[in-house]
Amino acid sequence: MLPPIEHRIAEELGVRPQQVIAAVQLLDEGATVPFIARYRKEVTGELDDIQLRALDERLTYLRELEERRAAVLASIEEQGKLTPELKNDVENADTKQRLEDLYLPYKPKRRTKAQIAREAGLEPLADALMDDPTLSPEAEAAKYVNTATEPPEQHVPDVKAALDGARQILMERFAEDADLLEKLRVYLNDHGLLVSKVADGKENSADPEVTKFRDWFDFREAIAAIPSHRALALFRGRNADVLRLSLKTEPELEDPPRSSPCEAMVARRFGIEDKGRAADRWLLDSARWAWMVKLSLHLELELMNQLRERAEEEAIRVFARNLHDLLLAAPAGARAAIGLDPGLRTGVKVAVLDRTGKLVDTAPIYPHEPRRDWEASIATIRHLAQKHEAELIAIGNGTASRETDKLAGDLIKRYPELKLAKVVVSEAGASVYSASELASREFPDIDVSLRGAVSIARRLQDPLAELVKIDPKSIGVGQYQHDVNQGKLAKSLDAVVEDCVNSVGVDVNTASAPLLARISGLNSTLAANIVGYRDQHGAFRTREALKQVPRLGDKTFEQAAGFLRITNGDNPLDASAVHPESYPLVERILKDVGKEMRELIGDGRALRALNAAKFTDEKFGLPTVQDILKELEKPGRDPRPEFKTAAFKEGVEDLKDLQPGMQLEGVVTNVT
Repeated sequence: MLPPIEHRIAEELGVRPQQVIAAVQLLDEGATVPFIARYRKEVTGELDDIQLRALDERLTYLRELEERRAAVLASIEEQGKLTPELKNDVENADTKQRLEDLYLPYKPKRRTKAQIAREAGLEPLADALMDDPTLSPEAEAAKYVNTATEPPEQHVPDVKAALDGARQILMERFAEDADLLEKLRVYLNDHGLLVSKVADGKENSADPEVTKFRDWFDFREAIAAIPSHRALALFRGRNADVLRLSLKTEPELEDPPRSSPCEAMVARRFGIEDKGRAADRWLLDSARWAWMVKLSLHLELELMNQLRERAEEEAIRVFARNLHDLLLAAPAGARAAIGLDPGLRTGVKVAVLDRTGKLVDTAPIYPHEPRRDWEASIATIRHLAQKHEAELIAIGNGTASRETDKLAGDLIKRYPELKLAKVVVSEAGASVYSASELASREFPDIDVSLRGAVSIARRLQDPLAELVKIDPKSIGVGQYQHDVNQGKLAKSLDAVVEDCVNSVGVDVNTASAPLLARISGLNSTLAANIVGYRDQHGAFRTREALKQVPRLGDKTFEQAAGFLRITNGDNPLDASAVHPESYPLVERILKDVGKEMRELIGDGRALRALNAAKFTDEKFGLPTVQDILKELEKPGRDPRPEFKTAAFKEGVEDLKDLQPGMQLEGVVTNVT
């Protein structure tokens, strides 16, 4: 028997079973990953969010495996074919694939040629030739010729029909052998070559949708070595009907081609070899046909699907990592900003935001072709910057971005007294937000084209708060994102957004509903209820007041409270990441040091001098106490890096301006 699920996961993650058991219990009780990682460190032995995500994913897989195992055992037992040996094999199957291999011979299926042959009484013929290859196939088959049996479809009209039926029975038997399938799978994984050929009639096409796949018109690579991006490109070419993909072994690609080593593996598995006996050649042909007709196609499809899954998983990991970095980019913070959404013919859209992110002014300018109103455009931006005391210019990186960046640079050079800094910002997904229902509610009287400029400026002020308003898939930081499993992609990206939002925390009195909805324990309905309650009753003064929000019960409060901040409220702890359940512990610390709350908060020297172990008890272990002391030292600390703009050196505008030994600051826009 396999070990319990929790023990298997513990071994895979390299942690203790008790840690996994505790985490599983918390997850089953409805706790979220951010909550467990941050506030239940003692319970799980300090499993972090990455370990917990992996644990949760593996837990789902293994529970599905156990559910399927029970169904398979019940099905085989119902057929009366569950031998002790088979039961043991099924109970020890450690993957879904192995389980399905074992179930294959017993799986209800449509009426096959082998089944028809069995009904015609030909299984004894197949068994006889397998058991005694000295028998003559034709002479033995003659005994099974039968045209008298009813119904007529069970007739065996001649020797050829008898031998064909017996071969179908053996081919099915060979193709459904679980151990053989596993050996062939391993061999092809190690030695198989993915071969790509151009589809018939596409060789000389000038269509760009065809020529972009030209590198793979005659291509082969070991299936185990193909990188994810190339695999996805090959599958895209196949889906576009430009490429034909197949799985081959080296001998099959020789000139002239030889048979696949897999044929010999099938024969060896069943003790078939050419010793010159009467039935040897017939049996070898049966093994060859089993490989060519059944096993080859089955395993090619399976291994290509596995390759696709591996490639998709890697692509999703890259997408998730890029999204994580983008969401946790340094925020400019409470600084007035001008957003420029570049364009040529349609002009550049300008939006001015105050320190809180509120839209205070808009304007269109036309510095580029065809109007080339450069001076008036600079005058407009200068006026808006002076009027609203703007400090930053955020420039979208879309069409005409370079030209618009040059415009902003010219403005800054001419008017240094404005003390403006310019930053090029990714505008991926800005158009999606502009046309969204959320943007329509937020800016009902603002043209769609200007909403994009607002989003660009806000991305500079607080990337996380702005980007959560957009479907993560629309942010465009992944490769082949439309080629991967959309359900898995969405789940992975949602987890990244959830982890990022909760690692930073949100101000419950200023956060938008989309941002609140990403907080541990909350959803879009509860987020809307919080915003509605806030609009009706004014700002929350305490975290405890959140319990007055409709449908926000004790369990939800427990999951969410630590990630919701209340600045300038009645209790300084409400502005920190200290969970309300730990407030009594803070009171004990205050009593011990003889200081008031506001006196101790931020006093790093006093806090670092405390012995954390002194304040542990049955409820609060050392990790929690240490986290609390760190939080008191710098409440509401932001894990994101400090915002910094590149300081461009005066007079360096061209390559010819560079001198040996110069050290210049700049912005990295792409890493390859």
